Amino acid sequence: MRIGIYGYGNLGRGVECAIGAHTDATLVGVFTRRAPESVKTVSGAPVYPAQSITEFKDKIDILIICGGSATDLPEMTPALARDFNVVDSFDTHAKIPEHFKKVDEAARKNGHIALISGGWDPGLFSVLRVYSEAVLPNGKDYTFWGRGVSQGHSDAIRRIDGVLDARQYTVPVPEAIGAVRGGDCPELTTREKHKRECYVVAAEGADRARIEKEIKEMPNYFADYDTSVTFISAEELAANHRGLPHGGSVIRNGATGFDGENSHTVEFSLRLDSNPEFTASVLVAYARAIYRMHGRGEVGCKTVLDIAPADMSQMSAEELRARML
Repeated sequence: MRIGIYGYGNLGRGVECAIGAHTDATLVGVFTRRAPESVKTVSGAPVYPAQSITEFKDKIDILIICGGSATDLPEMTPALARDFNVVDSFDTHAKIPEHFKKVDEAARKNGHIALISGGWDPGLFSVLRVYSEAVLPNGKDYTFWGRGVSQGHSDAIRRIDGVLDARQYTVPVPEAIGAVRGGDCPELTTREKHKRECYVVAAEGADRARIEKEIKEMPNYFADYDTSVTFISAEELAANHRGLPHGGSVIRNGATGFDGENSHTVEFSLRLDSNPEFTASVLVAYARAIYRMHGRGEVGCKTVLDIAPADMSQMSAEELRARML
């Protein structure tokens, strides 16, 4: 499958790296809104201006869109789905239905297929939530993220006027995750499950009080959480917040038996040294799936809940049955 990368930040570089691990994939090129001559790819793949993308309609099988969820993907994905089969990692959970509708309309109109909200949450965690609920309908599920850097939330902070750079850490509340792992089924509010820690580099003379207020009141990102904002220098950010670790757990506590006498816990956890590289690896696997599905004549927008595991794997059906089943 011939893959194009649209956007070349941390996620785009992660996709470039991930493609090298797949024997059935090749990278056509990187498309950037920056001056192409200023972008040097790690693999030496060619770099093209974003506005030239339509010249590659017959040269790219899957376009992986590596923009931010706050402002990029809501516009980019529907626009690009008119001309390409696309994959994105849109992660604003509350707006997924709206995003799906726009992308589905654009893709169907031109006979393309799209996958939105790939990655690990939404993404792999979404699949595990559905699996565990289907198996244990009498129960309750919980999702905890971090402690780790959220790329989408960090990007949302960087879009605020006066912000030069930022890192946002999502931090589970220890008492909450401890109770759930102990088998309890507490009713937890969003605020009771996680905290958000923001480290912000502000421009000289910027109104820090305004920036902090905009962060803490941002809907879908920070408004529902206990959020701390710490202003630091660019040097401190580079020294102490260079990495992009993340992780989390999906946990479901449920009961079986005629009287619910037997309790069960299902947990799926991730510990990631590099959030963007792992997310990128998930996107490439899902790119294979929609490439195969489009080859069978499927069109329109899909989510990870529509994808069969076998379509994601490099293995044949025979190999999967022999080695993985």
